[in-house]
Amino acid sequence: MAKTYTYDEVQQHRTQESCWVVLYGNVYDVTSFLPEHPGGSKIILQLAGTDATEEYDPIHPPGTLEESLPAEAKLGPFDESTLPKAEKSPEETDQPPRNAKVDPAQEQADESPDSLEECLNVDDIEALATKKISRKAWGYYFSASDDLISKTFNNRVYSSILMRPRIFVDCTRCDTSTTLLGNQVNVPFFISPAAMARLGHSDGEAGMARACGTYGAMQIISNNASQTPEQIIAESKPGQVFGWQLYVQTERKKSEDMLARIKKLPQVKFICLTLDAPVPGKREHDERTKSGGGVAGNLAVRSAVQQGSASETKPHPEEKTLRLEEKVEKDDSGGGVGKALFAGTAPDLTWKTTLPWLRQHTDLPIVLKGLQTHEDAYIASLHAPQVKGIILSNHGGRAMDTAPPSIHTLLEIRQYCPEILNKLEVFVDGGIRRGTDVVKALALGAKGVGLGRAPLYGNGAAGQAGVERLFEILKAEMETAMRLLGCEKVSELGPQHVNARAVERDIFDGVAAPSMEKLGMWVRSKL
Repeated sequence: MAKTYTYDEVQQHRTQESCWVVLYGNVYDVTSFLPEHPGGSKIILQLAGTDATEEYDPIHPPGTLEESLPAEAKLGPFDESTLPKAEKSPEETDQPPRNAKVDPAQEQADESPDSLEECLNVDDIEALATKKISRKAWGYYFSASDDLISKTFNNRVYSSILMRPRIFVDCTRCDTSTTLLGNQVNVPFFISPAAMARLGHSDGEAGMARACGTYGAMQIISNNASQTPEQIIAESKPGQVFGWQLYVQTERKKSEDMLARIKKLPQVKFICLTLDAPVPGKREHDERTKSGGGVAGNLAVRSAVQQGSASETKPHPEEKTLRLEEKVEKDDSGGGVGKALFAGTAPDLTWKTTLPWLRQHTDLPIVLKGLQTHEDAYIASLHAPQVKGIILSNHGGRAMDTAPPSIHTLLEIRQYCPEILNKLEVFVDGGIRRGTDVVKALALGAKGVGLGRAPLYGNGAAGQAGVERLFEILKAEMETAMRLLGCEKVSELGPQHVNARAVERDIFDGVAAPSMEKLGMWVRSKL
């Protein structure tokens, strides 16, 4: 019979020479794994002597533990009765801390809907999720770089684009279906590769996939998903469309093995090579979310995770956090969650080397994600047909702050090199809050529209049902907008349906880069 370990015994092993952690009620000796951990040893050492289940479970697909550790590393069960009594936090006692600052965002959340049925728009869903998900999940989902200027602009820019409704047009019928990369879908919006869904709800990316099946939507599976691609697509419906996001690793063999694995999944129709975050941005909300810490602090959340529910603690932007979801080593300057997902990500990708390498390892179409200038869009078009599409994105404002919203880049393309819209499928990503936003993007030439944070919040609000409610709202808003514009089909939407003059005033109006002049592409459109 295996020995049962006490709290005091586990606490004695918190060094590089002897590192123990508690996972799922058992004690593990992870000392030998420290130098092999992709994100460095510091991440594990910060959790040494504690119950790391809350940190580990939402971000590691099942089977990871068994693959990473030898059988003898599992020492035995942990005796929870030996835990010291934990002092209740102000939230647990319903008493605010002394001198606590009033947080307007939290006040708004307290007045937000309490059920999915009450949610009437994307903001309602986000507010409901904010009440339900953990501090750490909120910190990761909400955060963006520096002063959140790009994130805020992503949302605000659509309000400066005006609709041009038409009258005396039969609006009885409305069809939101279209094709994306040659695949039939029922709606022109799709789930962008958003990581770590199980931080918000145990349904995770698989629940998102089921919601996509209900609405006939496309989903790009995140390279950093908290479930395996096989689990995510397991219950997919016939004809359901998936893409796989690729962050190329410095150790190329890892990416090559993953591409070979994806090749065995016929539901995955393309590879989405993400390029807008070769290095992590500085996400201060992420860095300010505070972990409960310790074995005692993690027990309640671990129990909730094992029962298939999310933590009910409310987020508070004033607190600091430490996340194991960071796959990179937390630096001494105090980096937060946002830096985590970039462990091993290659910063040396180029047009000249990366696309030929990809051609050797996959015959799937390539979609490039993260283009933020028309120059890069033009260069991408030169690599057709290997490159079938591009996603205009600033990584949700999470990489470079003050980078332009995707609509700016789309308008740049329309102005400087509109022929690209006929050579590649151009998608936009970031800031979508309404069905009218989707319609505006389509009218300006986008083939489809990606949703990042919104599905994560939908999942956080109610798992699969929350994502389905999100899709229901956006689809209904789209249909209303299309009817009022006099458009029966998505293909009928065009620039004549919107007035984007206020936004056009802000787009790039500079001189040609020397490399672009050599390509002979710097000719303004006469449209």
